[in-house]
Amino acid sequence: MTVYESEIPGVGRKFEVEVDDDGSRIVVLLHHDGRREVFRRAGPDADSEKLFDLDAQSARRLGSILTGTTFETVDVAELEVPLGEAIIEWWEVGDGSDLAGSTLGAADLRSATGVSVIAIQRGEETIANPEPDARIETGDVLVTLGTREEQAAFEDLV
Repeated sequence: MTVYESEIPGVGRKFEVEVDDDGSRIVVLLHHDGRREVFRRAGPDADSEKLFDLDAQSARRLGSILTGTTFETVDVAELEVPLGEAIIEWWEVGDGSDLAGSTLGAADLRSATGVSVIAIQRGEETIANPEPDARIETGDVLVTLGTREEQAAFEDLV
């Protein structure tokens, strides 16, 4: 990522960050009074489009979010957990899902995809280790355990 910095006399500093190979950039103007303006330029010859304007305090908050001071991400490809190759995923049951209205037992998800449903989140209620007669409803969030391949098969189903 390339960052260009320049002084804007009477205004403050301008930073341009390349975000795509096609020349797209995010442009940030830092005004002397602390205000920030954020623009997007779609290509080297394109005009900049203003995205938003932030006061100094809001800019610091956004900056702390972007730098990960409030939440540190992990590279899931490098994540090592005591589950072997298995990972845990959360899947929302949509309106058109064939699973809605079915029980876990009838859906036979472990045989069909290899994943195990280890919990159902239904609104504020969590059903841990659901029994085979637990009914799946539209809007439920199914917490599943399985390998990446099994999770991909389950995603196709849900």
